[in-house]
Amino acid sequence: MCRNFLPDPLPDGLVPELLDQARRAPSAGNAQAVEFCVVTDPEHYWRLTLTSERRAEFPWPGLLAAPVLVVVLTDPDRYVQRYSEPDKARTGLGESPEAWPVPYWWVDAGMAVHHLLVAATTAGLGSCFFGAFEHEDAVVEGLNIPEGRRIVGIVALGYANNDRPSSSSRRPRRLLEEVIHSYPPPPNTEDG
Repeated sequence: MCRNFLPDPLPDGLVPELLDQARRAPSAGNAQAVEFCVVTDPEHYWRLTLTSERRAEFPWPGLLAAPVLVVVLTDPDRYVQRYSEPDKARTGLGESPEAWPVPYWWVDAGMAVHHLLVAATTAGLGSCFFGAFEHEDAVVEGLNIPEGRRIVGIVALGYANNDRPSSSSRRPRRLLEEVIHSYPPPPNTEDG
């Protein structure tokens, strides 16, 4: 994740190419409920989310220089509609969003974000995913987001400037054996 960007504009047509890759991520039932709001006036976004007091204390001022912000959206109702169609109705997931034990609109949107981050890296860009958190309502209203959409997060795109890693990047990765669970369990390789 890049948190320090150059303000240089991106080439015409590059962002739609990246989003074309992102929209091809897997989608439960092929519901295709991930959408994108491309913000080419990022200052407008930051006015919605950072007061002048918070901006003065913001630890990543270089993030504010990213020339493009992509607000990643999902529409839970598209899943309910798709799963009420004849070929999916037997699942019972077409009743309401509450019928879903795992809300796949978040899962699928996460895959779309991953596709976008990989496509950006492949194109030689820096990128950073961050959440809207308590600003979701202000962003929805301030960017005229269509009704019923939920914000998954925001991806900043641009050319990386000299970046300093976040404190989180210094956390060690968990050991592989801590994250793999097997069935049947592997045979005991210790004595005996």
